[in-house]
Amino acid sequence: MLLSEFDYPLPPELIAQQPLPDRAASRMLVVDRKTGTWQDRMFQDFPSYLEPGDCIVLNDSRVFPSRLFGTREHGTGRVEIFLTKQLSPDALTWSALVRPGRKMRTGEHVRISEELSAEIVGRGEFGERIVRLHPEGHLFDVLERTGHVPLPPYIQRPDSAADRERYQTVFARERGSVAAPTAGLHFTPRVLDQCRDAGADIVYVTLHVGLGTFQPLHTEVLEDVRLHAESFTVPPETVHALAAARRVVAVGTTSVRAIESQVLKPETKAPETDLFISPGFVFRRTGAMLTNFHLPKSSLLVLVSALAGRELILNAYQHAVRERYRFFSYGDCMLIV
Repeated sequence: MLLSEFDYPLPPELIAQQPLPDRAASRMLVVDRKTGTWQDRMFQDFPSYLEPGDCIVLNDSRVFPSRLFGTREHGTGRVEIFLTKQLSPDALTWSALVRPGRKMRTGEHVRISEELSAEIVGRGEFGERIVRLHPEGHLFDVLERTGHVPLPPYIQRPDSAADRERYQTVFARERGSVAAPTAGLHFTPRVLDQCRDAGADIVYVTLHVGLGTFQPLHTEVLEDVRLHAESFTVPPETVHALAAARRVVAVGTTSVRAIESQVLKPETKAPETDLFISPGFVFRRTGAMLTNFHLPKSSLLVLVSALAGRELILNAYQHAVRERYRFFSYGDCMLIV
């Protein structure tokens, strides 16, 4: 299949630039795979679609301030370093996207703040840079003071203090993501309680969102796609709950990739996944899915098309555009049943 088959027109004004005042106030398009139909609902209706024996899977990865701005040590040029993947046990060596990349050669130093600098120490497989960070103190404490929330580029504004809380799920625990698992942003403690009241079990996986989730695809033929590997963990208690569930409801594409990867490679130590899910994939755990609306020609749109069918998904997206749904990270959501 070709990537161009997963395209759709999107008016730029439908891309949500700000979160809603209430996390749970988003609209929800419910897509029924059996009937090939959809309904316009609200996310607050989500618990009504649950039954006893359902198991909800949430990704508890926590976003950290991974976007850094500085200047070249021997110059005044502004440099952006976007940390994407930890490479060393001491958390000081990272794979990163660096701009302007062509000018930043191995050995260059970047002054980010009085307590943080970075050195370019190599190049990665996909053109990214390898950077070594030099903090004055504990790295993640320094990043909390110096770094910026890694809002995606289609949110065309600087990050704000409010994004530190809103670009984070209420159940985030395990630090490591450089982008939010956005389907989880809609949940509030009250909605989670309502899910439990409906008889659903709630379990957690951890998949640290990196380039494998959000980087644009650069090949037209889907069979040629290679994703960056991302680290993930599916705890034993989650594995047992999934096996016993009547239906597994995955929240977000990252939860889907984690639970499907665990089935495919159950014995992997320090597991990473570069699983690319496209039409024809056999889902072994996922029975339903809550997800946000995704970019045209993205691996995430291909994934939801694998679950619900390309034609149904693209028709549902056209409906969402006509009905002025809010798109992408801070936007509305879709429930595929």
